[in-house]
Amino acid sequence: MANINQHFLKLQSGYLFPEIGRRVAAFAAANPEKAPHIIRCGIGDVTEPLPQAAIDAMHKAVDDQSKRETFHGYGPEQGYAWLREAIAKVSYKQRGIEVEADEIFVSDGAKCDTGNILDIFAHNNTIAIPDPVYPVYVDTNVMAGNTGDARTDGSYEGLVYLPCTPENNFVPQVPTQHADLIYLCFPNNPTGAVATYEQLQEWVNYALANDSILLYDGAYEAFISDTSIPTSIFAIPGARQCAIEFRSFSKQGGFTGVRCGYVVIPKELRGRDAAGNKISVSELWKRRTGTKFNGASYIVQRGAAALFTDEGLEQTKSLIDFYLSNAGLLRAACMSVGLNVWGGIHAPYIWVQTPEGMKSWDFFDKMLREALVVITPGAGFGAHGEGFFRISAFNSRTNVEEVCRRIKRFL
Repeated sequence: MANINQHFLKLQSGYLFPEIGRRVAAFAAANPEKAPHIIRCGIGDVTEPLPQAAIDAMHKAVDDQSKRETFHGYGPEQGYAWLREAIAKVSYKQRGIEVEADEIFVSDGAKCDTGNILDIFAHNNTIAIPDPVYPVYVDTNVMAGNTGDARTDGSYEGLVYLPCTPENNFVPQVPTQHADLIYLCFPNNPTGAVATYEQLQEWVNYALANDSILLYDGAYEAFISDTSIPTSIFAIPGARQCAIEFRSFSKQGGFTGVRCGYVVIPKELRGRDAAGNKISVSELWKRRTGTKFNGASYIVQRGAAALFTDEGLEQTKSLIDFYLSNAGLLRAACMSVGLNVWGGIHAPYIWVQTPEGMKSWDFFDKMLREALVVITPGAGFGAHGEGFFRISAFNSRTNVEEVCRRIKRFL
């Protein structure tokens, strides 16, 4: 009998969002007359159609596959040059940020990348993770054997947790202890917090002083509408020597079901081998990708590239504005009933303190039973998420307006 990876047994009972789905399915089965009226504002999945520019480009790409002259089989594992060049030009160079096309690695999504990046790092690194934050960061480190056992509050031995609280406006402070790999996520999932240039400069200074690498998740950068807020870690001086950036088309272009994202690894970024020699991180990722990945599909990459055309940029802005207006309505509704609210301004998530000190999962059950609204319990994002919940603005306007009415009625 084959031995299993014992580290998987340290994982909590279930990944957050499948657990939410299980609870909702059980409630719906027990209450079939209520099931059609449940509104899901839990998982951060988009609801609106893809931008027309992407649709048109993918239709043409499908036609390309029907003719020998334009057919595409295996593409470059790192992504087609025309997509990487479009990303470098529009997302970085036009904003005054130094990123070259060959430092961009196209993938099937940021979720995979933030987990897969651990392949190229050793198991003896000290890893720092904000709390609360996107649960994939913690779970993939557990799977990789980078943690000890789970504690009673859901945290894991062996990780350095960076508390994100109302007192620091949910932006983690630089630790006093050493960390080798540090996850940062702005705009933040789940809290919606954003970091200033000054705050990110502190993190870059820390990383340079400690020979650390920042794993910067910028999946929601398209929601930033204030030019005083950085959209990339590489807008910070020194970041090219100490950071990796992950981005996604899931929220920027509604590609959750299409799957496309990318990683940016500057050429000058270095790690160390067991003998202390400096090694190119970019070259290791390129080698890992060439072995384990055959590249995102030609059709999907054509759709992604279309998002960077004038037409595509206008359409994606309209899409982002729509979700942000949803967030504004939900934020206002929660505030109107006296709840403490964060986020929802530069992010599609509203982070809310539970009323009367209720536990997160208890409040989840209350909202499901009484309001027929699915939210995300904050405890699912980490121990410091207890006592909070997240509402997603990814929904139709009709549903959002109904959720606002139910919040005012039941809270």
